[in-house]
Amino acid sequence: AVFLVVLALRFVIPLVIPRFPLPAILVALVLDAADQTIFQQFTDLNLDGYQNYDKALDIFYLTIAFLAVYRNWTNTTAINVARFLWYYRLFGVWLFEVVQERWILFVFPNTFEYFFIAYVAIRTQWDPRRLTDRAVIGLAACIWIFIKLPQEWWIHIAQNDFTDFMKVDVFGTTPTTSWADAITNRPAVTIALLAAIALLTAAAVWGYRKAPPKDWSFRVDVDKPLPSELADRPQKPLWIAPPFAEKLLLVGLIAAIYVNVLDVDASIIRIVIATALIIGASVFVSQLLARRGVEWSSIGVQWLALAAVNSVLIGAYAALVGDGLNRSLAAFFGLLLTMVIVLYDRYVGQRLADPSFS
Repeated sequence: AVFLVVLALRFVIPLVIPRFPLPAILVALVLDAADQTIFQQFTDLNLDGYQNYDKALDIFYLTIAFLAVYRNWTNTTAINVARFLWYYRLFGVWLFEVVQERWILFVFPNTFEYFFIAYVAIRTQWDPRRLTDRAVIGLAACIWIFIKLPQEWWIHIAQNDFTDFMKVDVFGTTPTTSWADAITNRPAVTIALLAAIALLTAAAVWGYRKAPPKDWSFRVDVDKPLPSELADRPQKPLWIAPPFAEKLLLVGLIAAIYVNVLDVDASIIRIVIATALIIGASVFVSQLLARRGVEWSSIGVQWLALAAVNSVLIGAYAALVGDGLNRSLAAFFGLLLTMVIVLYDRYVGQRLADPSFS
């Protein structure tokens, strides 16, 4: 029951990111960090192989966050920076899964996630359109250099465990020592850490008070109406790549990563063909209905309809290529990738239809 609840949360919480980006992505981040600890603490399940599925779920919630950029973001420079950071990392993850060299994840850090969090945190009280190009690029550079590179080095190059490091090297105990005993083992170190936390908190409060005047009261719901005097603030033109081409790149990279992460026996050619079939079928059905005057009433209805079509298509394709393709995993991929396509079509379509975003 614990396993199923955590797994369900890891699927459901990301779907809230487009509407409530800050709390949803923070919850997704915490779940990602704590899920295995929860399983070890409250279950006796064999977790061998779960790490691979954990990677797949990471890609899922970050993909939803990327699609939320098209839905919600208003600063054109920030959108372009987010695009670059996302595809740069996605390519790096695929390359790592193929080559299996840990330094690749250091070269291709996950700067996108923290940049996303920084942007939506700013948006809780300030209009991001006030950010200059220099400020946006500087924010991304600071996150990349001072946060993500040290973190990626620590995890993937040095391969250190934070808990063991704190207990052994900082508090001078053993990895199995309780936190209470570790903290009391070196009181001076504990006092120094508390002082450092207090200084950082004071600096954060000082920076918050020195920030520019707020544009609105604190909000995490991005659909909440803007103040009337800000609603018509002009925006820079945004170039959006041909939808089919970007969907092929996005869905193709995700599928290629999943194939490697979950050890699916399928060649890159089969991945590309299956991806193109899914996208092509989705476009065909949507266009066919649009010509007949039928519009999707909701994202859920659109996903169910296209998922049914794509499941049949993938099942036929799996039968055609033979036993080399796991049909259950193929169906799972099809449902997941259909959600990505539906959200991309909905959010990019809304942006292209709004003259203020063109």
